[in-house]
Amino acid sequence: MLNQFKPTWMIESIYNLTPDELKANGIKAILTDLDNTLIAWNNPSGTRELHQWLQQMAANQIPVIVVSNNNHERVEKAVQRFDLPFVARALKPFKTGIKKALKEYQLQPDEVVMVGDQMLTDVLAANRMNIRSILVKPLMQTDAWNTRINRLMERKIQAQLAKKENFEIQWRNHLDD
Repeated sequence: MLNQFKPTWMIESIYNLTPDELKANGIKAILTDLDNTLIAWNNPSGTRELHQWLQQMAANQIPVIVVSNNNHERVEKAVQRFDLPFVARALKPFKTGIKKALKEYQLQPDEVVMVGDQMLTDVLAANRMNIRSILVKPLMQTDAWNTRINRLMERKIQAQLAKKENFEIQWRNHLDD
């Protein structure tokens, strides 16, 4: 039961991912959460680092597809300046949004990775779809009220994983560090 919350990898930031390491792991596309993963929830225009990272992915033909639980208007407004495809109201941790992204963009589960800052939504949804996952540190230390509840539950899950599975969060800079 607890295994469903374990990410494949844990890295400091989505911006640390490189095209070479993605390709070396057979990853052709990135499904990513929006808030606190790709952009800070309170800074929808993004950072220079984000812009450079997206350019690097585009130059290497690695699509970045946003899969967010937010509503259509919120996600569209946040990603339009980056010209990113997206699936809104993804209903993570359910499979709905990831299934839609795979179908819409003609991708296979073994070709993608789901990146997000929450075990209860992003990692769990990926594991339910048998997709590899990357847990990243949240870009901001503050969260919306509903995310704060998730973070509290995640701390309890992490404690159980540490106790029963000898699993602990170990942040790395890259996938194969």
